[in-house]
Amino acid sequence: MSDGPTSTTTVPADDRHDRDAPPATGGPRVGSGAVASAAAASGGAASGVATPDGAVRGATTAALDERVDALDGALAVGGTRFDPAVVERAGATIDRVRERLALGVDHTVVALAGGTGSGKSSLFNAVSGLQFADVGVRRPTTSRVTACVWGADGDPLLDWIGVEPEHRIERESLLDGDSQASLRGLVLLDLPDHDSIAPEHRDVVDRVLPQVDLLIWVVDPQKYADDALHSGYLRRMTGRDASMRLVLNQVDTVPKDMRDSLAADVRRLLVDDGLPDVAVHEVSAVTGEGITGLRAALAAAVEEQSVAAVHADAEIADAARLVQAQVAPREPAPSALAIGVVVDRLSSAAGLTAVGAAVAAAVRGGAGTPPRLGEVHADGVGLARASWLSSVTQGLPPLWAADLRERIATTAELRLAVTDALAHVPVAARRSRAATVLLVLAAVAGAAGLVGAGLLLADRLGASAPWLPSTALVAGVLGLAVLLLAVSTLVRRRAARTRGAKVVADGRAAIESAARGRLLAPTQDVLAEHRHARELATRALGAH
Repeated sequence: MSDGPTSTTTVPADDRHDRDAPPATGGPRVGSGAVASAAAASGGAASGVATPDGAVRGATTAALDERVDALDGALAVGGTRFDPAVVERAGATIDRVRERLALGVDHTVVALAGGTGSGKSSLFNAVSGLQFADVGVRRPTTSRVTACVWGADGDPLLDWIGVEPEHRIERESLLDGDSQASLRGLVLLDLPDHDSIAPEHRDVVDRVLPQVDLLIWVVDPQKYADDALHSGYLRRMTGRDASMRLVLNQVDTVPKDMRDSLAADVRRLLVDDGLPDVAVHEVSAVTGEGITGLRAALAAAVEEQSVAAVHADAEIADAARLVQAQVAPREPAPSALAIGVVVDRLSSAAGLTAVGAAVAAAVRGGAGTPPRLGEVHADGVGLARASWLSSVTQGLPPLWAADLRERIATTAELRLAVTDALAHVPVAARRSRAATVLLVLAAVAGAAGLVGAGLLLADRLGASAPWLPSTALVAGVLGLAVLLLAVSTLVRRRAARTRGAKVVADGRAAIESAARGRLLAPTQDVLAEHRHARELATRALGAH
């Protein structure tokens, strides 16, 4: 499959084609790893991918490579949280597809198959415009496959197919301009005669046929009804109409008034074979009749996705579906990761509310010895951890849930972390300075009021006093003492509430910090890995 213009230097052969003509001695170089180019020119690009020397490695290969990498990445992220059987199967798919992608899947492989004397080698030369394939009496003596590649970068693929280096040629030259551009990415194979007396010829044909994208059966007017073709091959390929063509070659030997009936008979046989939709092309490799139409059909095939690409796409998609089954469709909702409920449970297990109330009572009563934060109760910690796991593992596959349970702190670890965090919470029950000052002032005012009241009482009893306060003054001082005492009490109570609440708030903050570090953070790590694996599996699945 070609994606962009490239060019290489070749010498085009004579445009004249002869069914029995010997191969040309001049023209493009062939053999020993050298594809047929006299000198490599700078290549173009394939769908934005730079391809030197006309290499045909375009967007299809790149896209499949990305999907394989995504699948491999999903396996790496999932690790032991995937079923080992799935990992093994997907890993084998990755290795197999990567091996095929290394050859590229942007080429379209078309094979010319036919019996002895059908003229497929001459047709090969006519389509390629090169006198390269062996024709005539020498053809039945070889079991080798001949290949012509439009564009470069075909050697790895031809190695895999089994085409020997000396039987390869590269088409397109600077002299051609863009006349061959429509076929760029085409790999045209000339197969041995399937009806040869040499059994190895049929073996080669049978080996290569499953590897081609388009199979062209070449028949001649004398042997088009040969049972070896129809019963040996065509009737076994029912349902593959779209990937086959039939070429009725040598029509120049048939009187024009008989060609329609001949073509109709060929189509009738195809219907009998269960291949009613196989297109029939009437051509002559000698006169060139029908060659243009055949090349147009080949150009259309080049535009289609190759069999290798289809197979790779299907294999990657199947493996991606297996991997997708190892992850949940989505992660738990953000509300499931709210840490507040766990903090409430751990605070209760630590008796935090009771400690705050004790601090408040100590401040109200003026006690100097503060209460202590005791150890957290193990049962309460276990319940908090269990409720967290129940929330965050809901919907996760078992292996992922098991990994999450292993990653967060155990009950003992969480209990120790909370206890250590609470040990750093200051707990003080000292008196309120403002309340103390007010209390002292109230006492002073009360004492002064009592002294004044005593002087007034002594005066009434007839005792002499150096100084006698007024009754209103005494009453005012005593009232002030009562007021100061009341305000002192209110200030002390407010300080008690504030300090008790601060102990609770500081304790909750310490507990939350421990819970975030020992529960929330590892949970978020596991869920992030799950999300990454899920997204990679979706990317590997592609558009399926």
